[in-house]
Amino acid sequence: MASSIISLLLRSILFVLLVTRQARCRIGMEAFPEADLVTGLPGQPPVNFRHYAGYVGVGNRQERALFYWFFEAENRPDEKPLVLWLNGGPGCSSVAYGAAQELGPFLVRSNSSKLALNPFSWNKEANLLFLEAPVGVGFSYTNRTSDLHELGDRVTADDSYDFLLSWFRRFPRFKSRDFYIAGESYAGHYVPQLSERIFEGNKAAKKAVIINLKGFMIGNAVLNDATDQMGMVDYAWSHAIISDELHAAVHNECGSFRREEKDDRPAGPGCSAATHAVLEAYSDIDIYSIYTPVCIISSLSGSAAGRRKSGLLSGPAGGLLFAQQLQGGLWHGMRRSTMGAGAAAAAAAGGYDPCTEIYVETYFNREDVQTALHANVTRLPYPYAPCSDVIEKWNDSPATVLPILRKLMNAGLRVWVYSGDADGRVPVTSTRYSINRMRLKEKKLLLDNGRKLAAGKGKQHYWGSWRPWYHKQQVAGWVVEYEEGLSLVTVRGAGHQVPVFAAARSLALFSNFLRGRTLPASPFPLPTT
Repeated sequence: MASSIISLLLRSILFVLLVTRQARCRIGMEAFPEADLVTGLPGQPPVNFRHYAGYVGVGNRQERALFYWFFEAENRPDEKPLVLWLNGGPGCSSVAYGAAQELGPFLVRSNSSKLALNPFSWNKEANLLFLEAPVGVGFSYTNRTSDLHELGDRVTADDSYDFLLSWFRRFPRFKSRDFYIAGESYAGHYVPQLSERIFEGNKAAKKAVIINLKGFMIGNAVLNDATDQMGMVDYAWSHAIISDELHAAVHNECGSFRREEKDDRPAGPGCSAATHAVLEAYSDIDIYSIYTPVCIISSLSGSAAGRRKSGLLSGPAGGLLFAQQLQGGLWHGMRRSTMGAGAAAAAAAGGYDPCTEIYVETYFNREDVQTALHANVTRLPYPYAPCSDVIEKWNDSPATVLPILRKLMNAGLRVWVYSGDADGRVPVTSTRYSINRMRLKEKKLLLDNGRKLAAGKGKQHYWGSWRPWYHKQQVAGWVVEYEEGLSLVTVRGAGHQVPVFAAARSLALFSNFLRGRTLPASPFPLPTT
């Protein structure tokens, strides 16, 4: 009898201890995220800010987990906004690209063990959050294989929103902070769709779970299928990559590239061959940065040697003619595949190394790196890849996101669209065609010797509001602002990943966006009156 009572008492004590421990774990994960604090990251230079990495469960049963990497602002993090960065693909990692190659504080610049401190990191201006979404991207995972066959734009937006709600519970001091989203490429879908999801969620949410969304910024962004594709063809022709004959053939055979409007001329029998030829014309150069060298993989050592890299933007097949070509295999190997080691070293010495993608893949496959980042805790059965090899199906991708842009602009959100003008994949022509489709009203500005003048003063002719913007007394690109709240900005000489090619200018662009400031209209500061 006594032994039974003692046994029951011990079980009760163990149960209480287990419940208490679980409660503490939940509280610790939600209010005290020190378990996610990154220490001892291999190759990290010393810094005075903290960074965190780990998983956040999403979905009703928490069977999916999204991986994040978060950097506090370099100075005064408690006073600065929070910015979520998303890369596209679909299926490419915001950690492998955004954090490690573009705008994060630690850049993977070679196969050495040391990380480079980025002097133009965007965490100089904001607290930076990088998210790998959806599941199957990078370290993000699911316990159900069927989830990988249900992915698309909708699931990505829903899971990312679910992630944010849980992340704010884990980091409550950022809950009321001004919040912005930024991204590039196919994130031209992700960013507006997630912004809309937040906007609608805020309407029904209690005050404690409202996300203080202020605006978003997207670069070289997929926005509108028809104009994106025609802009890609016209860019290739205007930059002497395709012939007059091929350019004419695409225009004659491919109609308008639209897939939803019945009145548009359908594609002819020669359209598929013509679009294939356009992509083939890029085979020996980097379509994402047409004036920089490419990387010969066979000259490199390590696990990635000899592999051809898939593109940053492969695109869901849907009804898109170019996307069908890309998924057919032509896209793979188009990028960074023909430069020798000597040329790569010379390019790196000049400030750009086309082989960085391979260094990043090697770095994040290191076990000590994964341990430091609290990553790959389930021991995924496949290696880490900058763009996913396990996502084989994309179920939904609308032909346009322009109505979402207009809806959120009307709601008062700040919207900036920027474009590196040396990108052939989502080129500046595509972006201009897409924004022109919205029929927005330009803000009337006239410029005279760098000074802003009111419309109708100082000049007799008005040629539109397209004007240069400046950084360090040089033309950084061009910009046009619209009455509805959108700004369209180009970055001169930059490729698809603008921060890689124009680090200082991209930081200046980001800083002005956060502050809602007009980009400088003169190489010299204008006198105040």
